[in-house]
Amino acid sequence: MSDVSIVGVGLSRFGRQPGVTGREMAVQAIHAALDDAGIGWPDVQVAFGGSDGSGLADTLVSDLGLTGIPFTNVKNGCATGGSALVSAVNAIRSGAADIALAVGFDKHPRGAFDPRAEDWGLPAGYGEAGLMVTTQFFAIKIARYMEQHGITDPTLAKVAAKAYRNGALNPNAWRREAMAEELIASADMVNDPLTRYMFCSPGEGGAAVVLASEAASTRLGGAPVKVLAVSTRTRGFGSFEVFAPSVQGAGEPSSVSSDASRAAFEAAGVGPDDIDVAQLQDTESGAEVMHLAECGFVAHGEQEKWIAEGLTEIGGRLPVNTDGGCIANGEPIGASGLRQVHEVVTQLRGAAGARQVAGAPRLGFTHVYGAPGISACTVLGV
Repeated sequence: MSDVSIVGVGLSRFGRQPGVTGREMAVQAIHAALDDAGIGWPDVQVAFGGSDGSGLADTLVSDLGLTGIPFTNVKNGCATGGSALVSAVNAIRSGAADIALAVGFDKHPRGAFDPRAEDWGLPAGYGEAGLMVTTQFFAIKIARYMEQHGITDPTLAKVAAKAYRNGALNPNAWRREAMAEELIASADMVNDPLTRYMFCSPGEGGAAVVLASEAASTRLGGAPVKVLAVSTRTRGFGSFEVFAPSVQGAGEPSSVSSDASRAAFEAAGVGPDDIDVAQLQDTESGAEVMHLAECGFVAHGEQEKWIAEGLTEIGGRLPVNTDGGCIANGEPIGASGLRQVHEVVTQLRGAAGARQVAGAPRLGFTHVYGAPGISACTVLGV
C-alpha cells in the first residue's frame, strides 16, 4: 500500500463574489492546486469532489478538459471535502491511481441555511416547528456545555476575536478586519449565548488538493506533505447532534468528533499532544471551544484557561484556525474541509506569511463537523 502525499493545494478567494459561480471558484482552486503541484489536468488520473448546492463536481471537466478520467461526485454535508479527500487517498492506496484530485466548492445565498426536514430523515412537522434552524442547536449545545464545565461568555467573544485577527492576515479570507471582543460580546443576540459576530456565515469559495503516490511524489519533487491519517465517522447512539430531536439514552452524549479524531490519531500513530497546528470546525465560537476537548487537545473545562492565556493563538502552544476558520472565511459547505487542509499544508511548508506558526511545525490536524452528526479528520506531517 503506497504512502500518500499532498503535492498541490489551491483556493479561490472566499466571501461574496457577485457574478462568479461556485463552479468557477472550483475551477480556480483546481488550477491553483495543479500549478502548485507542477502538473497539468491531463496528469490527474482520478478525481472526487462535491458541493452542497452549487452543482455536480464531475461537470467541471467541461472547463478543465475532457480527458475521460473517472470523476465521482461526493455529497456529505460539512464533511464533503473530507470525504472527497478520503476517496482520493484510498484510490492511491489501492493502486488505482498515482495522482488524484479532491475538490470542494459552494456558493450559498445570504441568510441562514434552510434545509428541509424530509431530506434529513425527519417528519415535515419538525421543520414547520422551526427546529431545522441550526443557530438554535448550536446555542442549546454550547449553553449546556458552558453550564457543565464552567465556560463563561467572555470566552466565546475571545474565540471570535481571534478568528477575525487571523482572518485579517489571510489574503483569501472573507472577513479581513479585526474586531474587538467588546463589540462581539455586545452585538445583537441571535440565540443566547451566541451573538451575530460569533457565527460564521453561509459563504462562497472553492478548495482543491492534489495527492500523489510515493513514487509520483518523488518524481514531482516540490514540497510534499504526507497524509498520515484521514478518517470519517457518523454519529453513534447517544449523540446530541444538529437537528437531533433529543439526547438519546442515559449519561453524557457521545461525540462523533471524538470518534473521528481518535481514529485519525490511532492510524497516524501520534497523539493530540504531538500536533503543532490545528484546524477545528468553528461554525460558531462555541464549536471551537467544545471541539478542543472533543478532539482530545484539552480536558473538558480547561478551554477557559487555555483561551484566556492565548494558548490557541498563532504564537501559542496549539495554534488553532490560523487562517481565521469558518468565522472569518465563511462556510461554503463543500469547500471548508479542504480549506482546512490547504491551511495546514501551507503552515507545514512554512509558507503562511504573516500568520506563519513559528518553530517549523511538523504535524498538523484538521477537523470538520456537521449535520446530522458527521465528522472528518486528518493528520498531516512533514
